[in-house]
Amino acid sequence: MASKLAPATKPIFRAQLTSRPSNGHTAFVPQIRKLVFEYCDKWASSANTRTYLHNHLEELARAHPHIEVVVRQRNLKQPIVRGFYLNDNEKVIPLNGFEVNGIQNKVQLLLDSSGAKIKSLKRRTVESTAESARGIWSGVHDTPFKI
Repeated sequence: MASKLAPATKPIFRAQLTSRPSNGHTAFVPQIRKLVFEYCDKWASSANTRTYLHNHLEELARAHPHIEVVVRQRNLKQPIVRGFYLNDNEKVIPLNGFEVNGIQNKVQLLLDSSGAKIKSLKRRTVESTAESARGIWSGVHDTPFKI
C-alpha cells in the first residue's frame, strides 16, 4: 500500500489563468471583413469613383490587409460601396455626387463601423396612466410618501 493516490483535481498553474483575446483587451478584431466597390464605366456619376479607385485603392488595400477588397463593374447604375461585417450585416453607401475626398470619408466610415443596426437614441420615456399601488419608496423618508 505504498502506492500514492492520484490527486482529485488537476493543479492549476498561473500560466493557465489567461483570458481569451477580445476587442480592447489584448487584441483588436476589426469588424469589417470585405469592401465591394461597384461602379459604371460609362456614366458621368461614376467619374469620381473611378478616380478614387485608380488613385487610392492600392494604398487602401495595403493599409488594411485583413479586408478583402473587390471592384466590380455595375453597368448603367449608380456607384456604391458595400461593407460586409463579421456579424453578417451589410451596409451600402451610394457614392454618386461625392468628390474623391467625400468617397474617402465614406469608405473610412465603413471601416470604422461595427456593422450593427443603427438604433435611435431618442426613446420614449415610460409613463404610467395609473398611480402606483405602493407609492414611491425612498430610504431617506421615514414615513411612506403619499401620491
